[in-house]
Amino acid sequence: MTTEANTPEKTYGNVLDFVYNPEGSGRFQLEISVMKDGKVAVFHNKPFKSEIAWLEYNVTANRLDFILEDGDVRNVGFPVKESIAKNMQNTHQILLILLNDETGEAKEGFYIPLIIHQN
Repeated sequence: MTTEANTPEKTYGNVLDFVYNPEGSGRFQLEISVMKDGKVAVFHNKPFKSEIAWLEYNVTANRLDFILEDGDVRNVGFPVKESIAKNMQNTHQILLILLNDETGEAKEGFYIPLIIHQN
């Protein structure tokens, strides 16, 4: 099920809208974590259909949004733990890591710019 609200600038939708086979071999999983060096990583087990241009973190709403190359926004829809939120406020990029859906091992990873909003 997808909830969408259109504004003149952006289209908001569910993150499941832009991953391949979200209900296929197991459910889509997404986890935000802080690594030993203090950097934030987002682990996911399904590949994205579209290129991600950047991520936006809203401090007040404690929400992480994925901004696609075409300007669409995907709301992850779960709160960020306070311990992780502190690290997110001090970073400019997040490591996005695709996990092998069968083994759970990292397949690929790359850094995505992070923009911080206060409201």
